[in-house]
Amino acid sequence: MNPQFSSSNVVRLSGVSKTYRVGATDVKALDGISLSIPSNRFSIVIGASGSGKTTLLNLLGCIDAPTGGAVEVCGENVTALSDDTLADFRARNIGFIFQNFSLVPVLTAYENVEYPLMLLGMTASTRRLRAMAMLEAVGLVERAHRFPNELSGGQKQRVAIARALVKRPTLVLADEPTANLDSATGASIIALMRHIQAELKTTFIFASHDAQLIAHADEIFSIRDGALLEHRVGTKP
Repeated sequence: MNPQFSSSNVVRLSGVSKTYRVGATDVKALDGISLSIPSNRFSIVIGASGSGKTTLLNLLGCIDAPTGGAVEVCGENVTALSDDTLADFRARNIGFIFQNFSLVPVLTAYENVEYPLMLLGMTASTRRLRAMAMLEAVGLVERAHRFPNELSGGQKQRVAIARALVKRPTLVLADEPTANLDSATGASIIALMRHIQAELKTTFIFASHDAQLIAHADEIFSIRDGALLEHRVGTKP
């Protein structure tokens, strides 16, 4: 970790741009964005489809690299890391929650949650303790050995949340995590994420259109056409 890293800044973007080549045309997805997000926050990025929300999350998640500017995550200038170092950094520090859950269908709920710990080389006993503790935290111990096709949408998302948090990451990124859920289930998932965020001091960053989720945000970043339009403090209940 960068010795100058302050725990008050989990991510920092400085003049970040991202341009994709589509055929013979350059398409600018992000245009000179600068922002910082402190630790232990429930932050949300909002904007119309195509505004650059998902591109921004991909850069913060070290899945993609910027065309220009610097991306700092947990004190590391991730744009300067090699591919192997970046993969290890991402595995240890960042969790992901997806709109479509992205569970492995041939693995049970327990095995899906355990899997990130296997990638980190943890012992079987440590993996079991961690995985079962997270399944208990999301209320799914009794369904630990069920496969994804035996779970409801809300239960699948709870498994996905447990999987994202089981390695105790500093940062969790979530792209439209409630989009495929009904409003009541979405509300329960938001409450669960809020509860875990408060307990573990994890920073959550969402890209979403969900008014329920926006209402619970500590801070809101609004982007349009790849540029930061507004940053405001949330008015969570």
